[in-house]
Amino acid sequence: MKVVNVRDSVAFNPEKLKKVSLFDTDKFFCDVYCFEPGQSQKVHSHEGSDKIYYVLEGKGKVTVGTEERELGADEITLAPSGEDHGVLNHTNEKLVMLVFMAPKP
Repeated sequence: MKVVNVRDSVAFNPEKLKKVSLFDTDKFFCDVYCFEPGQSQKVHSHEGSDKIYYVLEGKGKVTVGTEERELGADEITLAPSGEDHGVLNHTNEKLVMLVFMAPKP
C-alpha cells in the first residue's frame, strides 16, 4: 500500500505552477498543485472527466463554468466534465491544493 504525507510533497517553482503527482492510475489521478503568488492554471476543460479542487492552504480564485469564487483552506469544489475551469493565486501568499480527476483524460 502506498502512503503519502501530503505536506511533505509540497514543492514550489518560481517560474510556474508546480504539480506534484501523489497517485496516478489508468483511471484516476491525485496531485498537489502549488502556486506562488500570481501563478495560475489557465482556464480549460476536459470532456468526459470530472475534477475536484480542495484547498489545503492559502486562498485562490477558482473558475468553474461562468462562475469565479475565492476558495480558502478546507473548501472544495467540483469542475464537472466539459465545464471550463482554472485557478489563480491572486494573493501575496502561497496556495496549495489537492486536485483529483477521474476518469483520467
